[in-house]
Amino acid sequence: GKIDKLNIILKTDTQGSLDALQEAIKKIKIENVEVEINIIHSGVGNITETDVMLASASQAIIIGFNIRPDTNIQKIAKSEKIDIRLYKIIYDLLDEIKSALKGFLKPKIEEYVCGQAEVREIFKIPKIGTIAGSYVLNGKISKNDNIRVIRDGKLIYEGKVSSLKRFKEDIKEVNADFECGIGIEKFNDIKLKDILEFYIFREIKEK
Repeated sequence: GKIDKLNIILKTDTQGSLDALQEAIKKIKIENVEVEINIIHSGVGNITETDVMLASASQAIIIGFNIRPDTNIQKIAKSEKIDIRLYKIIYDLLDEIKSALKGFLKPKIEEYVCGQAEVREIFKIPKIGTIAGSYVLNGKISKNDNIRVIRDGKLIYEGKVSSLKRFKEDIKEVNADFECGIGIEKFNDIKLKDILEFYIFREIKEK
C-alpha cells in the first residue's frame, strides 16, 4: 500500500558518504506516489542505542552505510522491532528506498547472521596465506557460510571462507565457545580483535 511518510535514521562511515546520500535521498521521486521522505536524524559513526530508541518512538527505519551495528544493538533493535538495513553500495540503498515508497519494503530473501568469531591469534602459513586463530563468540559458523571482516565497527572485507580447521583437522562447522582456525579467500590482512561474521542468505517464509 501507499504510505504518506517514510521516516529514516541515516548513519554512515564518513561525512562524504553522509552528504552524498542525504542529497540523493532528497531527490527520490516515484510516479503516482505522494510520500514525504523524512530523514529525522543522520550522523557519522555506528548505530547506537539512542538511534534505535528514536526509531522506535518515530516509527523510523534505520539505514546504515558501510557500518555494522554490534550484537547488543542488533538485540535491542530486534526487541523493539526496529528495521535496520545495512548497505555498502549507494545504488542498492536508493533502490530499496524507492521500493519502500512503492510499498515493497520486505524483500523475499533476507540475510541471516549464523555466528561471530573473534580473532585471537594470527598464523602466516607459506603458500596458504594468513589463518585467523579465532574464538566463536556466538551462534554456529560453517565453512559454507559467507564471511565478513569487521574492525572497530567498520566493514573491512566480505568474501568466502577458504578453510575451517580445529587442531589441523578440516571441519564443516564450529559451535560457540570453541576455538578454530579460519582462512578467508583472497584476504590476508587479518588483525587481532577483528570480528568475523558468518552469514547466509535465506528465503523468507510467507506467513
